Amino acid sequence: MTEITDLMKKQDHIRNIAIAAHIDHGKTTFSDNLLAGAGMLSEETAGKQRALDFHEDEAARGITIDSASVSMIHKVKGEEYLINLIDTPGHVDFGGDVTRAMRAVDGCIILSCAVEGVMPQTETVVRQALKELVKPVLFINKVDRLIKEVKLTPEAMQAKFISIINHVNELIQKIAPEGYKEKWKVGVGEGTVAFGSAFHNWALSVPYMKEKGITFKDIIDAYENDNHKELAKKAPLHEVVLSMSVAHHPNPVVAQKYRIPRIWHGDTSVEPGKSIMECNAKGDVAFVPIKITVDKHAGEVAAGRLFSGTIKQGDEVYMNNAKKKVRVQQVSIYKGAQRILCSEALAGNIVGVVGLRDVVVGETVSKQEIEPFEAITHLFEPVVTKSIEATKAADLPKLVEVLRQVGKEDPSLRITINEQTGESLISGMGELHLEIIENRIKTEKGLDVKTSAPIIVYRETAARASEVAEGRSPNKHNGFFMKVEPLEDEMFAKIQSGELREGRVKKKDDSVTQTLSAMGWGSDEIRNVKDVYKGNLLLDETRGEVHIGEVIEMVMDAFEMVMDEGPLARDPCMKLKVTLVDIKLHEDAIHRGPAQVYPAVREAIKNAMKSGNPALLEPLQIHVIDMPGDYMGAVTKLVGSKRGQMLDMKQEGDVAEITAKIPVAEMIGWSNDLRSTTEGKGTSSILDQTFEKVPPMLQDNIVRSIRERKGLSENQ
Repeated sequence: MTEITDLMKKQDHIRNIAIAAHIDHGKTTFSDNLLAGAGMLSEETAGKQRALDFHEDEAARGITIDSASVSMIHKVKGEEYLINLIDTPGHVDFGGDVTRAMRAVDGCIILSCAVEGVMPQTETVVRQALKELVKPVLFINKVDRLIKEVKLTPEAMQAKFISIINHVNELIQKIAPEGYKEKWKVGVGEGTVAFGSAFHNWALSVPYMKEKGITFKDIIDAYENDNHKELAKKAPLHEVVLSMSVAHHPNPVVAQKYRIPRIWHGDTSVEPGKSIMECNAKGDVAFVPIKITVDKHAGEVAAGRLFSGTIKQGDEVYMNNAKKKVRVQQVSIYKGAQRILCSEALAGNIVGVVGLRDVVVGETVSKQEIEPFEAITHLFEPVVTKSIEATKAADLPKLVEVLRQVGKEDPSLRITINEQTGESLISGMGELHLEIIENRIKTEKGLDVKTSAPIIVYRETAARASEVAEGRSPNKHNGFFMKVEPLEDEMFAKIQSGELREGRVKKKDDSVTQTLSAMGWGSDEIRNVKDVYKGNLLLDETRGEVHIGEVIEMVMDAFEMVMDEGPLARDPCMKLKVTLVDIKLHEDAIHRGPAQVYPAVREAIKNAMKSGNPALLEPLQIHVIDMPGDYMGAVTKLVGSKRGQMLDMKQEGDVAEITAKIPVAEMIGWSNDLRSTTEGKGTSSILDQTFEKVPPMLQDNIVRSIRERKGLSENQ
């Protein structure tokens, strides 16, 4: 512990890294090797213990569900380094954990299976890393399978490696922001690629092979003579990989210089921005939690990245989003399932803090009030929903408490508790995600619950520009005139990618001005933009109205209310541009309060939407389906039966791959259907998610069934 605290002060000897990959490509086994190298596991069990999968359901299913942190000391070339490592899940349903982990780290080790190569989820994790400006290096795992199962020659193995490296570099070229496309490509000669077997505890990179005089032939000989244990002694995985990380991943001081402008939009030329940019341990505190867990003794524990300052037990800190002061009760570092208390934590590290009452992921914790960090947004939205209720009516208050807790521990979930109807909904990334949560509520939280069949949450929009609609206030003294139209695809893409930040637009918001100017908007149009909310835009085109400043915040509130619950079926709205065209206000402020403004604005927007040909958008997922070539016809038929569209088909030898776009509403039970169609030999991975209009002949029935489920009358 003392050694770790001392190393926290040597910022150039710190590396914050995450391990990310497609499911079953060997991340947790790989982590075991790093833990063994730091003396935290025995070398015999490394690769088999899966030490960072410490939840019962993770061990039972053999998959990582939660990201796990560990701080460890490694010697590289005689010098000690503090490695703060996060092992992340590979299943797409738990991808939110990967996104959050990327906020806390500066470097990422992308794992790819030598046999399967780059898979759809590999592409997703590369995208998640580059979005947060996290530098990737590549580890090609399971090389033992190429030798023992596929029986490749050294030349064929090298060709296989080159194809994987080229694929990863294509992704970096396609996804990385300008200035990083070439700079961050991985290469064997540069030493940013290593390969090996996490299960057999060995790894190699070109610099290491040159240093130790090891060749490809030595690897093949070791397996032919059944002597891979000798290989693990000659080239231990932890030594090779961490030498690569220390050499090619930035320390926190270097990383924050280019990462902070991307994720924090305060002024970096004055304090506290200067300290945050420089990762200054003596500056003001800036801490961002990426994971909340509930410890039965300590309460809520927030694990996250300390970007600047020093946190000690007893410090009073300010939560910028919650707008309240709290006192730090404990500071700790992580060793997988264990939390070890320390006296203080310094900037540039991943640490746990107890005492941040009611904290949420992405909060900005500081000593004085500062500009909050950008919200952490996941690439995919939760699209599968279930209604959940306590088996015993007496447990209802406990259910509400447990759901709030679960929503904190996993922010990828969307929890909706309707106080009026008593209905509680949980929305997740997929069926497995919700199944795991339901199981944890029963086993870990000790609450017996039952859930409904999956529900799909649609989105509401307008298919064309509407008429101008008026909304009158209940006292008839105020009128709001609004129109709606579909939001342009380019604008929506900018919001989704984060280039156009969500939130209410401040007067001097340079990032909004720059983004819209680049799209050809004039200065008057840019000035009209007031609110960017959940993929929708609010503009104010009124001119010369004296009292607009007093009501505009209420107009934005009402706009957000309608965007949360649209007029068709009270589902959220999406891809809408809503414009306030004109207003008529009563002279006396007492007659234009919230009770008058909210209903009037809501009525105006809803009426405008009704005249703009309201439409439902349904979530669709683009899946890559791999199977033996013999099953191609059967899978094509299965996709067709689920209203799916074939986007691509290819076949190499005995293996076929189909890319298809399938409505989420038709995908309930998809895993079982695919298994039975391909006799267990087919696998499916999500590549992307999109929303498209529901076919007109289905829309009325879907709207009717949603309204029935929600207890809404036909014309409400």
